[in-house]
Amino acid sequence: MTTKKKHKILFVCLGNICRSPAAQAVMQQIVDEAGASADFYIDSAGLYSGHAGQLPDRRMRVHANRRGYTLDHRARPVHTSDFFDFDTIVAMDGSNYRQLCQMAPSPEDERKVVRMMDFCRVATRYDHVPDPYYEGAEGFELVLDLLQDACRGLFEEINNNG
Repeated sequence: MTTKKKHKILFVCLGNICRSPAAQAVMQQIVDEAGASADFYIDSAGLYSGHAGQLPDRRMRVHANRRGYTLDHRARPVHTSDFFDFDTIVAMDGSNYRQLCQMAPSPEDERKVVRMMDFCRVATRYDHVPDPYYEGAEGFELVLDLLQDACRGLFEEINNNG
């Protein structure tokens, strides 16, 4: 009997207090609802360590909670070891993508870095998940819409190719 290897996904944004913890919660719910929790390990991190140890932004928690997501992840910075520990590292925007590619210890590890919006099926007019930190309520709602679409696409992609 062979056991299926867990697919490990790390979502990354700048501070790990808005987009990436929201993506983590959205993806976890998709995985849980599909009955695939045993097949996935999902985490998030940030490229800026100034929020380390903090809960996600209160506004993001409020908007996510209205959709049934609980954001209780504590912010942490990305570490080089994450490239060894995760199969897929998902960047929220172009700047995150470039920084992660530069951090990758090898070309093989760099290939693990993907763009979140590459998995969107509906919201294809966006090329990145915008940072809602300086936006109003509509910014947080847009981020959640984009993440719900892209996480469903990512889940389908992994299931179809994994």
